[in-house]
Amino acid sequence: MFDAFTKVVSQADARGEYLAGGQLDALSSMVAEGNKRIDAVNRITGSASTIVANAARALFAEQAQLIAPGGNAYTSRRMAACLRDMEIILRYVTYATFAGDASVLDDRCLNGLRETYQALGVPGASVAAGVQKMKEAAIALANDPNGITRGDCSSLMSEIGGYFDRAAAAVG
Repeated sequence: MFDAFTKVVSQADARGEYLAGGQLDALSSMVAEGNKRIDAVNRITGSASTIVANAARALFAEQAQLIAPGGNAYTSRRMAACLRDMEIILRYVTYATFAGDASVLDDRCLNGLRETYQALGVPGASVAAGVQKMKEAAIALANDPNGITRGDCSSLMSEIGGYFDRAAAAVG
């Protein structure tokens, strides 16, 4: 797991090259956009429990069979496991956002998750739907212009959305 800077430097070093102008420009841009990135991560992290709870509430309203007797989120133990997993995915999305790199999300959270869910009989499509609901809430929260660093955040919001999409695809 490398942050964006380490990854660029290690790749150039492996090729025995200096950093190219485009690579330096991309890293400079990332530094310049760093406050927006930190603001977005702080907002998502500060509202993580609300994001997870609202996403779960919406998911269970749409897919009531999950919380009905015999459903995958039926009983408080299974419901707690579902909420825990959603929170873990959200946490790793924020790590990836902060680092500007999806490898931490892939390596520490998503690798093997689909197989685990299949072995446990967890409906991946439902988990993916829950991740999409978290995505909508997190992006709406992070993209609110009040009280954060000013500027265009469209590329950052797209990046964050991509991490959620990656997570949904990994479990779905």
